[in-house]
Amino acid sequence: MDKIMKKNQIQLYKALGLTDAEYKEIQSRLGREPNELETYLFSAMWSEHCGYKHSRKYLSLFPSGGAVSHGENAGGVQIGDHVVVFKVESHNHPSAVEPFQGAATGIGGIVRDIMAIGARPIALLDSLKFGKITNNFSKHIFDGVVHGISHYGNCIGVPTVAGEVSFDESYTDSPLVNVMCVGLVHKDKIRSARAEAGKIVIAVGSHTGRDGIHGASFASKELNENSKEDRPSVQVGDPFTKKVLIEATLEILALKEVQSCQDFGAAGLLSSSSEMAFKGECGIDLHLDKVHLREKGMKPWEIMLSESQERMLFVVDPDGVDKVLQIAAKYDMPASVIGETTNSGRYKLFWQGKNVADLPPEILAEGPKYTINEEDPEYIGQYKALKLQEQTDIETAVEKIVSDPNFASKKWVYRQYDHTVGTRTSVKPGDAGAAGMWLHEESGVIGLTIDSNGRQVFLDPYNGAKNTVWECYRNLVSGGFEPLGTTDCLNYGNPEKDEVAYQFVKSVHGIADACREMKIPIVSGNVSFYNESPQRRVFPTPTIGMVGYINSPEKLINSSFAENETLVLIGRDIDENSKVGGSLYQRVLYDFLGGEVDTVDVELEIKLKNAIFSGLISGCVDVSEGGLFGAVFEGIKKGNTGFVGSLININDKEKALFGEITGRYVVSTNEPEKLNVPYRVLGKCVNNKLEFDGYSFDLQKLFELYDNSIEREMNE
Repeated sequence: MDKIMKKNQIQLYKALGLTDAEYKEIQSRLGREPNELETYLFSAMWSEHCGYKHSRKYLSLFPSGGAVSHGENAGGVQIGDHVVVFKVESHNHPSAVEPFQGAATGIGGIVRDIMAIGARPIALLDSLKFGKITNNFSKHIFDGVVHGISHYGNCIGVPTVAGEVSFDESYTDSPLVNVMCVGLVHKDKIRSARAEAGKIVIAVGSHTGRDGIHGASFASKELNENSKEDRPSVQVGDPFTKKVLIEATLEILALKEVQSCQDFGAAGLLSSSSEMAFKGECGIDLHLDKVHLREKGMKPWEIMLSESQERMLFVVDPDGVDKVLQIAAKYDMPASVIGETTNSGRYKLFWQGKNVADLPPEILAEGPKYTINEEDPEYIGQYKALKLQEQTDIETAVEKIVSDPNFASKKWVYRQYDHTVGTRTSVKPGDAGAAGMWLHEESGVIGLTIDSNGRQVFLDPYNGAKNTVWECYRNLVSGGFEPLGTTDCLNYGNPEKDEVAYQFVKSVHGIADACREMKIPIVSGNVSFYNESPQRRVFPTPTIGMVGYINSPEKLINSSFAENETLVLIGRDIDENSKVGGSLYQRVLYDFLGGEVDTVDVELEIKLKNAIFSGLISGCVDVSEGGLFGAVFEGIKKGNTGFVGSLININDKEKALFGEITGRYVVSTNEPEKLNVPYRVLGKCVNNKLEFDGYSFDLQKLFELYDNSIEREMNE
């Protein structure tokens, strides 16, 4: 009998994704064999998605000085008497197998993180990566994800105000769906997830069902041909319940008797309750038969691992229990008293009066911490050495760039989002490099942006990741915002493979160094590994979200150019030796990926920011994807004007027009010499014309290609 039980236990922990070494470590820490329920608990909490076992060691490199609530569900930065709370997370695997619900519940999860701090969600941003839009499967995923985001976000009344969408073959099997939420809370009303002994534990929100079980484990492995069988691991969202839950949660958190709060996220009740006990260094007793359920016959491990949506967990003083239950009833929101916090230092689960699990919470919360291979794999040098020799005619190149879905207008996406609900939106999607949200409480405007560049990070993980942070910085600066803080979502393949390990570690160093150079903290973040299939691996794609601020709306800078304005390039000018590896034009025109990636000149970046904030410019677009031509085109398109002048300054015309290097902006100003930075006058804005360096274009044709290429493809 003992042999049979032992065999069953081995089969169980292996089926749940625990390795032999990890299981031995569990036995060693417990001093005994875990029972069946405890094995389920460890499989979730020690999964990559919850335990961060391949990344925890490296995330400590990120600077956090100046961040508020760092280490909580979400962190933030203080502006006056208020704290802007923000975080970005991934929902990649669920979106690959069930795009609508995967994306929708991704929003649901990140919104709960903001609520748990006590902040009201005020804005959403998203960073989306798909396979080529001409691929029917990628088109299906793209359509489902966008509809999932728009449905959920619109229903809960939180505006989606900014984002990015990219297409590349590397994301065909593993789309990336990263969602950022921004919230606002008074500095004196911030809440923690840290529990204290002697309190009551209350679950509020939807009934618990079997949806989302093993969601954390599903997100901790590579996708393959059998991944569609994991659809039950994808949660099902209910945005109408979420809208009510937002109001109920914020009202409950206003009670002085409420000590802490945590959302039911990955690994559901298990992660939320064990993390609260661990952070508070206390024990907790949970009575699982008191949890309000949606389905009959659920087993204890199913109740613990369920990832049913729209649920929050509160730790409350005994004399505040009735108040919490009354607020829940007021909003017609189910609520149950399911346990109590203790001085025992033990995490105990009870089922029908029996103690079915008993272990220290720190064992669950502090899983293994792995060191991964940081050696430089050979491919880096091989790709850096590649040189692009081909050239095409400029007229064809321009048309291909403006119509490519990576550059073209994303209005097909953002027109499906309600970006005005809540009355705070001041800079709308597509109008600038960064969105703007009124901060009426402090008489200013918050700037929000999100960005990534997997091509550059693939070629040079350190500088590519560093450049991504600086690109977010320039997005904010071009709108007049002072950058204040950063969040990140780090998307990579399997970290157990040397190439991925190297990409990840170097990226972390690049992001950390960039933030130190800017003197801003990383307030929160997320890691998503195993974004690969047997056929392909995603580009290493660290997504960076950044928040800035401007104390007066009069200081906002327009990103469109108008007739008769003089356009000037400020900052670095491209030359024959400029490093343009990973540029969009290489990928669009030649499906080529190679060369060296440009590096940042920090001193110049600061000078450029000061010049832009000088009051001497009327419009500004930072030079990024599409190069100098892309920035000029973007500005004249937004201003519905044209341009006549000179953009080409070297013999390599494609490089001059489309090459992507750091540290430059196109601005409209009549006094460039007073800016105290390097500059080159490009020309003037002239209606209905696009002429430069002897080339002449049908401007209306280019505008039409830019406006409609994605919509046209999606309608085919």
